[in-house]
This record gives sequence, C-alpha cells and structure tokens, in this order.
Amino acid sequence: MVHRGNGIFEHTKWKNLRVGDIIKVEKNEYFPADLVLLSSSYDEGICYVETTNLDGETNLKLKQALEVTSHLNQDSMVKKFRAVIRCEDPNANLYTFVGSLDLGGQQYSLSAQQLLLRESKLQNTDYIYGVCIFTGHDTKVIQNSVGPPSKRSKIERRTDKIVFLLFLLLIIMSIVGSSYFGAVTSGDLVYDDARMARWYLRPDYTAIYYDPRRAAFAGILHFFTAVMLYGNLIPISLYVSIEIVKVLQSVFINKDIHMYYEEGDKPAQARTSNLNEELGQVDTILSDKTGTLTCNSMEFVKCSIAGTKYGRVVTEVERAMARRKRLTIAEFKSEENFQERQPTTKGYNFVDERITDGKWVNEPRADIIQKFFQVLAICHTVMPERDETGSMLYEAEYPDELAFVVAARELGFEFYERTQSSISVREFDCSSGTKVERTYELLNIIEFSSSRKRMSVIVRNEEGKILLFCKGADSVMFERLACNGREFERQTREHVLEFAEAGLRTLILAYCEVNEDEYTEFDKALTEAKNSVSANREKLVEEVADSFERNLILLGATAVEDRLQNGVPECIDKLSQAGIKLWVLTGDKMETAINIGYACSLLREGMRQIVISSETNGEKALEKLSSNSGIHKALKASVMQQIREGKELLNLSSESSEALALIIDGKSLTYALEDDVKDMFLELSIGCASVICCRSSPKQKALDSAITDVSILQVARLVKTGTGATTLAIGDGANDVGMLQEADIGVGISGFEGMQAVMASDIAIAQFRFLERLLLVHGHWCYRRISSMICYFFYKNIVFSFTLFYYDAYASFSGGPAYNDWYIPLYNVCFTALPVIALGVLDQDVSAQLCLEFPLIYQEGVQNILFGWKRILCWTLNGILNATTIFYFCIFSLETQAFRGDGQVVGFEILGATLYTCVVCVVNAQMALAINYFTYIQHLLIWGSILYWYVFLLAFGALDPLISTTAYKVLTEACAPSGSFWLVTLLVSISSLLPYFIYAALWIEFFPLYHQRTELMKATGQLNDPEFCDLVRQRPLTTRTVGYTARFGGLLHRNSMAG
Repeated sequence: MVHRGNGIFEHTKWKNLRVGDIIKVEKNEYFPADLVLLSSSYDEGICYVETTNLDGETNLKLKQALEVTSHLNQDSMVKKFRAVIRCEDPNANLYTFVGSLDLGGQQYSLSAQQLLLRESKLQNTDYIYGVCIFTGHDTKVIQNSVGPPSKRSKIERRTDKIVFLLFLLLIIMSIVGSSYFGAVTSGDLVYDDARMARWYLRPDYTAIYYDPRRAAFAGILHFFTAVMLYGNLIPISLYVSIEIVKVLQSVFINKDIHMYYEEGDKPAQARTSNLNEELGQVDTILSDKTGTLTCNSMEFVKCSIAGTKYGRVVTEVERAMARRKRLTIAEFKSEENFQERQPTTKGYNFVDERITDGKWVNEPRADIIQKFFQVLAICHTVMPERDETGSMLYEAEYPDELAFVVAARELGFEFYERTQSSISVREFDCSSGTKVERTYELLNIIEFSSSRKRMSVIVRNEEGKILLFCKGADSVMFERLACNGREFERQTREHVLEFAEAGLRTLILAYCEVNEDEYTEFDKALTEAKNSVSANREKLVEEVADSFERNLILLGATAVEDRLQNGVPECIDKLSQAGIKLWVLTGDKMETAINIGYACSLLREGMRQIVISSETNGEKALEKLSSNSGIHKALKASVMQQIREGKELLNLSSESSEALALIIDGKSLTYALEDDVKDMFLELSIGCASVICCRSSPKQKALDSAITDVSILQVARLVKTGTGATTLAIGDGANDVGMLQEADIGVGISGFEGMQAVMASDIAIAQFRFLERLLLVHGHWCYRRISSMICYFFYKNIVFSFTLFYYDAYASFSGGPAYNDWYIPLYNVCFTALPVIALGVLDQDVSAQLCLEFPLIYQEGVQNILFGWKRILCWTLNGILNATTIFYFCIFSLETQAFRGDGQVVGFEILGATLYTCVVCVVNAQMALAINYFTYIQHLLIWGSILYWYVFLLAFGALDPLISTTAYKVLTEACAPSGSFWLVTLLVSISSLLPYFIYAALWIEFFPLYHQRTELMKATGQLNDPEFCDLVRQRPLTTRTVGYTARFGGLLHRNSMAG
C-alpha cells in the first residue's frame, strides 16, 4: 500500500511506485521496491526479512530502523513526516548501502541495516513502513539478474557433428545419383534424335525431368529429388525422441527413493534434462566444504580460557587422526582425555565438568572465565524471542553466532532481551552466588566483514564502565592485544593450532575498558564516517574502528565444529574408486584442511602428498626484507619450483600403484593460475586423485579480481577448458553460484543455507552422499542409454535410406521410391519409434547394486567408450551392411522367381512391401540383440512394432486404391499367400543379424568391456567369491584411473596370492 496523503494508504501495482513514496508492507508480503526502513510493528523498529529469493539463505535477517523514525508506527503518524534521503546510485551490490537521512536539520547515517530489498519477504513482523529509494530496473535484484549459461552435453555436441556428416553423405549420394542420371539421360538420343538408346522410355517425347536434350538441367532436378528421397538419412525425429527420453530419465532421478532425504523432506530434483548423460562422464568434481561436505550446523565443542583448554568431546577429525595413529577410539580418548557425547541441544555439544553447572567459579581464573562468557552472551547480533510454550528461541544470521549464544546460555549466561539501546543477560554473580539480571547499554556495534575479520560490541555496564567486547580471527586479533593483555597468548596460540588440527573453526575473544573521553572521540569519528555519502564510506568506518580496536586483553578462544554429513567419507571413497578426481575448495588453514581431508576420505593413509605452500620460512623472511615486486618474483619462483618437484614425484608414482594428493594454499594458487604457470600446474593437478585448495574465502569463489587475488572460478575454468574433460561443481550457498554455472554440471545442495545454489544448479540433491548414486548409477545408466539410443537411431536410418539408394541405383537413378508414399514418413513415427525410446529409458547393462559394487564401470563414460568415433563408425558400417544384405538378397531371390501361385513374378508394389517388411524386422530384431535388460515393455514394443506393421499393411491395403495406391491389398492378395515372402523375410533377417551376433559374441569372449566382465561374473556365480571380486575391482581400464582404496585392495590381494 502506498501513502496518498493525510495518512491514507491505498493498494497499487508495483510498476506505479515512484522514488520517495512511503509504503506499508504487511506480514508475509514481498517488498515491491528497494526501501529504507522507517518503522515497524515493534517498538524498537526491528523487522525480520527472508532473503531466499536473493541469496538463497533461509535464516531470517534482522533489520532495524533508525531510532529517530522508529516511532512512525501508525498510518496517521506518517502524514507529517518530511525528510531528505541522499544515497548511492543504483548498483548490483546486495550487501552494502551508503546513504544518509536529513531530518529536522540533523543528519543520520543509513546502512544496509535499514535497507529492505525487493523480492525479499517480511516475516514474523505485522507490518513495516518504508521509503522507496530504487524502483523497477534500478532495484538491486534486477541489477543482479543475469541469464544462466546455456549448457549442452558432449554427446549432444557430437551428435550435431554426426548429423552434419550425414548431411554431407546425403549430398554426396545425391550428387553421385544425379551425375549418373544426367550422363545416362544425355545418351538416350543420339545422331540428331534418330536413334534412342532406351526407346521404351520414349526419350523423344518426355517431361523436362527426363529430357535428354536438357540432360544437365534434368540432372540438377534429380539432385533435389534425391535429397528429398534419401532425406531419412538425417534423423530429424532423433532430437524429439532424445527430449522425450531425457524427460523420462529426469522423472526416474526425481523419484529415486534412495536419493530422498527424509529429515528435510527433499527428493532429488533434475532441474534440467539437457545434462543427464553428462552425469555419466564426470572426470573432476569441484566441491565447496561448508554446507556441502559438512552440515553447516555449528556446535560449540571446545574452548580455551585463560590459557586452559576445556572440552572433551571427540570430533570426527580426531577420529580420523586416531585411525591414522592406528589407535582405537578408546585408546585415543584415554590418551587425550576425551569423551563421546551425543548433543541434546542444537548448537551445543560441550562436555567438561570443570566449568559446567556453575563449577567455573572454582577455577583459578574465574574472573577471566566470567568475562569470556559475557563476551559470548553480548558480542553478537542475535535476536531472542519466545515460542508458544515460553521457551527461548534465537534468530541468528550466522550459525556460529547461534552456537555461541546457546553455549553461553547453557553455561549460565542467558541472553534474553535486546532493544535498540540495550542487551539483557541473566548471569551468575560471583559475589552473591546467585543468578542476576543485568542490562547493558548498547552503545555501538561494529559488524563483521570479510576484510575486518572481526566484530565488536561497545556497551556500558550497570556500574557505568564502558566495555569493548571483540571476537575475530587469530590472524587479526593477536596483533591488537595490549602489552599487559598477552598473559595467555602462547598457550592460546597452541590451543588454537590444536583446535584447527581437530577440524574446528576458531575465534579469539578479547575485551578492554574504555574511558569516557576516548569513547566520545571515537563515537564522533564513527558518526562522521557513517554519515559520509561516498563510495569509500565503508573504508572510512573500518579505519575508525581499526584505530579504536586496540590494546585488547586476551580472554581465550572458541572452537566450534561443523560436522561432516552422514556418508561423506564412504561417498568420496566410492567416487575415488570410480576414478573421479575431487577438488575441495575451503577457507580453512592448511593443517585443518589436511585433517578434514583425512576425516572425509579425501586423503587416505599411504597417499603421497604434494604440498605447495607460500608459508615457508624462506618466503616469510623475504616478505620482511624485499620490495613488493621482489616478493612477487620470489614467491612465484618458489611455487614453480614446488610444482616441478611435484611433477617429478608424479612421474615416479606413475610407475607404481600409489595415488597422489595435491594441497595448495590460496597465495600459491594465485601464482599457479598465472598464464605462464597454469599449464604446468594443470598437468600436475590432473595427475592427482585429490586436490585441496586452502584458504579460499567466499569472495574468492566469485569472479572479483579487483577485490581478491585468487578466483575459484578461474580454477573451475582451468580444469574445464584445460583438460576438456567433464567437470561437476557442487555447492550449497549463494557464494557457490558462479562455480556451479561455470562447470559443465552444477549440483546444488538443497540444505539449510537456502535455495540460491539450487536455483542456479542443473541438479539438486539434499545431501552430498547422494552424489554417489546420482553419478555411479543414474549417470552411468543415462550415458549408456543415450549413447546406445543415438547409435541405434543412426543405424536404423542408414538401413532405411541405403535401401532407397540401392533401389534408385537399380532403377538407373530415376528418382522413383522403392516404397509406397505412406511407408516412408511412418517408418520413424510408427514402426521404429517406441522401441528406441524404451531403450533410452529402461535399458540397464548392470544393476544399481553392481554399479555401486564395481565403481570402475563408471570409467566407460569418462573415457567415452560407448560413444566414441570407433563405435559410431561400427554402427554406421553395420547399417550399410544390413541395407546391402536386405536389398540384394531380396532382389536376387525375387527378381526372376515366380512369386504368386499362377507363376507371376514380383512387381514394384510387392518388392517394396517385401523390402520394407525386411527392414522393419531387421532393425527391431537388432534392437532386441542390443538390449541388455529386457522387461515386458521392451518385448511389447519391439515385437509389437513388427506386428503393427503387418496390421497397418492389412488395414491400409483395404482402403480405396485412390488412397492406398500401390499398397492396395498387397498383403492379403500377394504377399501373405506366397511362401516366398515369409521365407525371404526370415532368411534376410537371419543373414543381416548374423554378422552382428558373431561380432558381439567374439568381443564379449575375448575383449569384454568392464560391465560385460561384471555381467559374466554374475552369470557364472563368481560374485560370491570376494577375492575374485577384489581382483576385478582393481583392474583399471587405463592407467591411473582408479582410486586409492581399490588399488590398495588389489595390491593386498596380489601380495596375498604371491604369498
């Protein structure tokens, strides 16, 4: 509703809104334009916004109006409101906003906290009032609107090339026929028309199409006739059939109960059907870590306070470390004094009797512990609310903030109320020994940003002291400590390193007391920076905050765990056995990334690691002594040298069965992606089974080279274009969209971070583990089905078109068709269409269980064995051979022999019907030979198509001769009563199919493909022999295509056999 004056609001269309309009938006409505929030139904001027349509995140965002406008919460109060807003020009940045509000001669700064974006939704708030600042195409969501890239599979692109080659073949056949026709026609009249070579054609009195006097023109006309006559060589209906098949394949993917996530009620979703077969050819997977491999649900598990480490829960990475040390979990727990516990509260999985249940007051440094818990309870932007049962619920923008607030509550410091100017906490008072309610005056919040890597809250306690609470990354926090605030620095650094090695995300907590004058000066500078209406306002604010966030006193560090999703290690291991390379892009430190790699089976015991790092002692010394250009050259030279050493190791390992893993940090990756290095880096990386890129921040996943040095999009593009192999990117967040769109296939995780990645993806799944079945089962099946379907489609069209060509040549290229005019268009529509669709939808070379048991079957798609040029050529030659056999067998057996009981030989109509019958029988029987997995549907469609031809011939031949023409009663009166017709059809079918049958039998016997070996094992009962199965699993299709586990198992088997 838009304000029309005097406090009256009226409904209007979005397109009628203008900049400066005051509008009212009610609960569950979408914002029609970009708005500056004035007030809401809450007294504090807050509102909750769902931004799923913008960034894909489902967690509600808290927005808060300026205090000076928050009282405008009724229609009547708006009528006298007058103000001037100055802001930035329209742009595509969703996360920043620079502006100011001039009200009553006073200027107030506006930020993204007051910005409500179009297409976001108002939630948990009855209504809001706002001012339109950008409308229509100027809104940020429209500025960000870009069309998704068009993706086509490699098989589809190769199909286009084959169609083009068939078109060239069609032109060549037409040219050959028309040239011959023109040459022969020109000789029909000789010696000034006194002699006729083919007198029975009456060349002296004929139409222009056969006029010997204008033979060249007749030849040109014949060319166009031939193009239309052999036109079935171009499989136009193939594309329609492929689309039908792909849609049905997508339905099977969507309905697969094994890829249904019951907890979130989310099935798999094939958002496009263009790339089904591409799922069976994936060579490299690029994966995000947080939310993709992990649950993106943080749990507070450990902490370091006053130099003492607390928390005894065993993390998943520590379990992996125990396996690497050859320890049982019991031994590992005994060694590290850890415990196991299933979390009972979301976000909290902390066990340590020293500080739980209020026992922290007995610790030596209880004062530091109290301050630590206060920082957890106060330094955040979380909003509390109570549900219908009275339980306290928290609405957090970031999952780790939620974990901190929940941990503080469980440890005795309950955050329960927030207003614009205060934060209230129930906390334990050491002096009285009871819980008290304390309210802290909220002075400022300096929010977290990727450049600051920290956030701060400035409050005034009940005693009047001003406190600065700060939390942030260790890389920026330790340098801000005061000289007298470093008492626990050494122990805390050690603990942070231990936490990182355990796969935990860490933050440093610190505080300081601020005197009144110092704060007043800071507040004035901060207000001036915020009121600056310029592009560098954010930078000005950061500079002011940077100078103030100094001389901190260290309290300790937090450690939260983002658990791996169920089934991730098993899935990665299976994909590795299938020969698929996996790249993981993570923002963790190298040590953390390596340990997580072990936990999720990306790295395995016995794997040789190639580590490329810029953090060696030599480089650190260089950075202190040299200029920027010198540093750049030295680091680049170091990276190149490490890559060369890695390639040497790669060459040595190619002679053995060991697998390699490459770990590279972000700075090194910057140099590795430069033009003169990237080819060498690519050669190294594609030889490794696993690649981990560390310290890849969210901004590094978007193509924004002006802000960052390393772009993960460059990685995706390098792998995609450099290798020519199929790449698959998988991610769950809005920051992964660029990577998903750049890769050949984008798979979105429809988890709890929103739907933006899903909306930009080609396939959506709920859990990473479903990728195993999506690729190894559905991917392999779809690749095989589409490949076989296309090859068969070309084959059947070649058979049909070449019989027409042979008949045209037999008739001196006169341009006459061998078949009735109705037979030709119905060939691809009625008599051969449905079996090929059934092949594309239902055929299976091996069962789903065997696809998962023997992952190497997947390599048939990666190496494109089933749709290579050799296989396509074989199907083409098979089609030409079948057409030759059919035509000449029929001609030689029927040309001069009595066909009817009265001794008559065959006529044009009988020969055409016999030829057509043989073609229909042969191509459908060929389908029966090519199919691996028979169901009643295949039987019905294959044999039903042959039967349908006879029914059609019977029914069509019964129509009036003006309609049926040459087909009039050709079956009932000519073909059916003749034994020659049935005998020729049978012998021609056997003769045509026998070469393929012999070839297929010899191939399976002496050169079986991997899936054929598996089927033979199943047929002979060898699947029950585990040792034989291991031997088959470790036998690679080519060198260096199998994962470590399979190779290691095979190596153990060979050793045991040798022993």
